[in-house]
Amino acid sequence: MTRPRRELVSLEDTPYYHCTTRCVRRAFLCGTDHHTGNCYEHRRGWIAQRIKVLASMFAIDVAAYAVMSNHYHVVVRINHEAAETWARDEVIERWRRLFTGPLLVKRYCEGDCLSKPELEVLDEIVAEWRNRLMDISWFMRCLNEFIARKANAEDGCKGRFWESRFTTQALLDETAVLACMAYVDLNPIRAGLADSPENSDFTSLQERLGFVPETDSVEDAQEVSAQIPLAELMPFSGSITERTPATALPYSFADYLELVDWTGRAVRDDKRGYIPANLPPIVQRLGVEPSQWIKAATGVERHFCHAIGPAAALERFCKRLQKRWLHGTRSCRALYPPAAA
Repeated sequence: MTRPRRELVSLEDTPYYHCTTRCVRRAFLCGTDHHTGNCYEHRRGWIAQRIKVLASMFAIDVAAYAVMSNHYHVVVRINHEAAETWARDEVIERWRRLFTGPLLVKRYCEGDCLSKPELEVLDEIVAEWRNRLMDISWFMRCLNEFIARKANAEDGCKGRFWESRFTTQALLDETAVLACMAYVDLNPIRAGLADSPENSDFTSLQERLGFVPETDSVEDAQEVSAQIPLAELMPFSGSITERTPATALPYSFADYLELVDWTGRAVRDDKRGYIPANLPPIVQRLGVEPSQWIKAATGVERHFCHAIGPAAALERFCKRLQKRWLHGTRSCRALYPPAAA
């Protein structure tokens, strides 16, 4: 049974989530349609820029993304702490970059003197907007609607562009976040579209490495972002200290790069199932079993459902959903040894 997003997204469990959206059958998000010969590669730039534009408006940080031919992935962190510090005017400014808002808000922005009851109504509106600005559903809605409208306009057609609502997975601990980020960054390599991370176009890892490809037709995204600075990807901190920003990923980029490179080499056709003797230090520190790590990092959507995490965190998540079991529980138990759970 499909569950509403408000049940699957809970800051009490984790601020990290993996979201995926796919096109309807025969609709092309990007790539080349071999039936018609039309090329849609330029749409990758639409999505990559739109993600960063929205991240600069929402209290949502982007840890990883990958844009494929008929779907895209994004790993995000809900920055609840930042949203709570925004003043009334900042919330209004951020929301009105996307939507006009009611007349009352327009009057307030123009400097009109509002009565006390009007200010109370205004504060209710601002409170609702604040919640929406840290809501994954609103983030994905603003992303998907924008892309669907532009794609349909370019194709000269109407109707559904996306297959269904986006899917979401809760990432309940550091291992789950790392596995999902690696899964997303390795998407083009697993699909045979690239042979290395630096050649994996429109992925977060390629961007982090400084190999951002050029695109020809991103005028619409540029119009939106002309007066809005694009948000940066979540930084790697190496370790967590009192001075480390809460939005930083608590491991070094060198370790993550080594981990992704090792995982990508281990799943190549000529080395499937082969585990090298010199495992990356980060795998040893996580305490995960290498073959199960490969299974998780190459099959996040296949082996797991609504959540990924150790036994205790998964049990709490199930209890909140009032379920005894979730698809993927066996895979979680295999990934996490008893000591890590």
